[in-house]
Amino acid sequence: MLALENSFNRVGLDHVILVKIASVAVVTRLLGGTEAQVIDALSQAFVDGQALRTYRHAPNAGSRKSWAAGDATSRAVRLAMMTMAGEMGIPGVLTAPQWGFYDVLFTKTNKDQQIKPAAQRSFKLAQPYGSYVMEQILFKISFPAEFHSQTACEAAVRLHPQVKDRLDEIERIVVTTHESAIRIISKVGPLANSADRDHCLQYIIAVPLITGNLVAEHYEDAFHAAHPMIDKLRDTMEIVEDPQYSLDYLEPDKRSIANAIQVFFKDGSCTEKIAVEYPIGHRRRRAEGIPVLEQKFLANLRTRFPEQHCQTIMTLCLDQTQLEATPVHRFMDLFCIN
Repeated sequence: MLALENSFNRVGLDHVILVKIASVAVVTRLLGGTEAQVIDALSQAFVDGQALRTYRHAPNAGSRKSWAAGDATSRAVRLAMMTMAGEMGIPGVLTAPQWGFYDVLFTKTNKDQQIKPAAQRSFKLAQPYGSYVMEQILFKISFPAEFHSQTACEAAVRLHPQVKDRLDEIERIVVTTHESAIRIISKVGPLANSADRDHCLQYIIAVPLITGNLVAEHYEDAFHAAHPMIDKLRDTMEIVEDPQYSLDYLEPDKRSIANAIQVFFKDGSCTEKIAVEYPIGHRRRRAEGIPVLEQKFLANLRTRFPEQHCQTIMTLCLDQTQLEATPVHRFMDLFCIN
């Protein structure tokens, strides 16, 4: 809810601060915390050191992307436990002049703009808290790619049959996208490592245009080195913002993540323009996405457990009545095999 109207990445903060804030509130409540204790724990989360976004961007993109959210959650649990043990809160953590969160970490860097005193500023909330966040959950189902690029990847997969035999004939690839994708994952030039590649819109488009799919192994050094066509295609890409895509991304009732791709060849011909507005993990594609999500879950279970055990877990998870009646410790026991 905080992310809808308040851009943390624009001021250089990584969005895992929101993971920590949400987790500390929920964990404190689960531990039996009162409203006052939840507020105290939240104040600790805000006053805590916050992660910088630099590890998600070139030239510093790296593997921290993969564990940052877990790290934020673990810190939230620690702060919740400290609060429940009697640690005091910090009432002015957001608005304290000079020393508070707004003045230190949530201030525009443009010196020409007049900034209100911290006491006169506050986070904007687009709507009241409720069940909106849970209903809008995005499941990463089909492709291991940053969410701003999920629909671009799907469009590239659909274009693969039209371009796979004409890769050397491609003159340019026009990618129509939304502002956030351009700001966060559009990259030109060398990519340092797999973490850099899986946050590159152009790379995520090039691979399925060539192969017809995108899997985690496609980000590895060996795959990249073996496929020079990836960088050749990246160099032909033109990234264009569609203002309507940008508006629809921010629209609470839509939250689309739209991308469109069209490939132009040297002989003057071109493919159709393939546009995908919502990724398969989006709320508006639930009927299509849930069966695929279940199969992904089962496939991942099979990487760790014998088939019979996998089926036991699946059967329980698909039976809501039985699942709700299962004690948490019994459920967790299913994920351990001696």
